[in-house]
Amino acid sequence: MRLQLFAAMLLCSAQCLAQKAASPDFESYIAPYVTSNNFSGSVLIEKGGNIVFQRSYGFADRESHVPNSSKTRFHVASVSMQFTAAAILRLIDQGSLKLDTHVSEVVPRVSGGEKITIRDLLLQRSGLTDINGLPEYNEILAHHQTPTTLVAKIKDKPLMFEPGSKYLHEEHSAYNLLALILENKTGLPFAAAMRELVFHPTGLSQAFIDEDTISSAHDIADGYQPKGVSELEPAASIHWSAKAGNASAVISAADSARLVRALFHSSFLKDPSRKAILETEPRVGYGWMRAQSDRFLQTTYYMNGRAPGFSSFVMYLPKDDLSVVVFSNIYSSATTTIGNDLAAISLGLPFTPFTHSGTVSADTIQHSAGTFHFGPDFYQANANVSLTNDHRELFLRWPSGEQSPLIPTSPDQFIDRAYWEDVRIERDPAGTPSVLRYGRFQGRRIAAKDDSK
Repeated sequence: MRLQLFAAMLLCSAQCLAQKAASPDFESYIAPYVTSNNFSGSVLIEKGGNIVFQRSYGFADRESHVPNSSKTRFHVASVSMQFTAAAILRLIDQGSLKLDTHVSEVVPRVSGGEKITIRDLLLQRSGLTDINGLPEYNEILAHHQTPTTLVAKIKDKPLMFEPGSKYLHEEHSAYNLLALILENKTGLPFAAAMRELVFHPTGLSQAFIDEDTISSAHDIADGYQPKGVSELEPAASIHWSAKAGNASAVISAADSARLVRALFHSSFLKDPSRKAILETEPRVGYGWMRAQSDRFLQTTYYMNGRAPGFSSFVMYLPKDDLSVVVFSNIYSSATTTIGNDLAAISLGLPFTPFTHSGTVSADTIQHSAGTFHFGPDFYQANANVSLTNDHRELFLRWPSGEQSPLIPTSPDQFIDRAYWEDVRIERDPAGTPSVLRYGRFQGRRIAAKDDSK
């Protein structure tokens, strides 16, 4: 037994040393995210069909000290839409649907269904009321749902705009409706339809749709969320069935990379369906975002996702045949920054490592408070965002009441730990915060009488 254990340790050491020797930049880049409790999960980089780097970090179950591994499966939030879209495209390839099929032909009694096409749903340009924005959405998450019950929540509400005319935001309702369309066209429950159309044909034997029926398993990660600037706590429990079609897939990083190859390289989809994904306009559709990148000098295909306890990022660069997958069981958008930077490291391009000072001076905390008004183009239109503190750490309080801890990177410069966005405080001559910069957006301080206390 001792000899077997010693041999296994030698093998692991040799593999780890070889991996470090081959890709020291990957390891040194990721390390600060891991040690600061801002990343825990799996990373996979594949180039030309060959794995360049694969590594897992942190714990799938922190309480029982079960580590994440290459076999760990994660809830991947909005990346799930890639799978739902692929299933719909498979039905189109089989002749069961067309992109121009109207919703009313498949699911009756949906408001505007005679105008909304399958294409509109896939491109998130349907005009349907978004279920995630309903006042009762937290109550919806607290109970088991089906595609039918989810669509019932919004089917009688008037359209927000003419289908196909614009893109406002991620249409979760559109992908709930696509899940119901899959059920109606196949005669199978959504999860079974996904197995039949996507998971089995692409060899993703361990991927599945969470319909609230899974039991605890060591290879399925538990979700966590930031607690203050540096700690973690278990994420709130939800019914993942309430995210059918838009965020209920559970997969490993290797599964995700296999889907990328199936979508872009194999005969899994017919050429017209693959071409639809590859089209650069509109920017959002088929579970992907598409953009001409100045950083990578090519069209990039990517998707990120966040849901309680988890965040995810998938990117494909066709010119270099490079795939990057970053899955985390921490509710933080750091995965997007990590994924983009890992792609840059892979291609020998510049990147900025993550550093943090760890503390905010007592003086900064004492003189950092106020409410700031952002414009109509902000993530939440015309939002008032407050800068608050608990005498030890700084936070942003959003209109919903959610608070984002701010990680200090230098005096008056921070990172929003939840959304992983740069935050900067600008002060007037008296040292009072006058402007709050959030990424590319600017919020101006509201008069003191309106400030959050």
